[in-house]
Amino acid sequence: MDANTLYSHVRILLEAHAKDDVALREIAPLIARRSLEMNHLYEAMGFANRGEMGKFMSQHFPALASQKPSKVRWKKFLYDSIQATAPACEGCPDEDDCFRSECSLEWHRR
Repeated sequence: MDANTLYSHVRILLEAHAKDDVALREIAPLIARRSLEMNHLYEAMGFANRGEMGKFMSQHFPALASQKPSKVRWKKFLYDSIQATAPACEGCPDEDDCFRSECSLEWHRR
């Protein structure tokens, strides 16, 4: 899928689970856009860590957050939910094993 299609699918997924109008119209498109970046989603969103990202998602997308397994990262969860691979993960040797405490996201910068 191209970037525009990925963006649309992630946005639609988030919009379907938005808690309110702000999450629907402002936050869902922002997250979808940032999910295309080549770093971790929490970093792209400006959070210090994954815990902050989780709290943010629980606040704005509680039904979706309740479906996410605790050991799965948000970007992986979103892209798995739309049956796609995140651009940053495309071709990563660890893409199928994305539950580790450390991600080898640096692989694509080589």
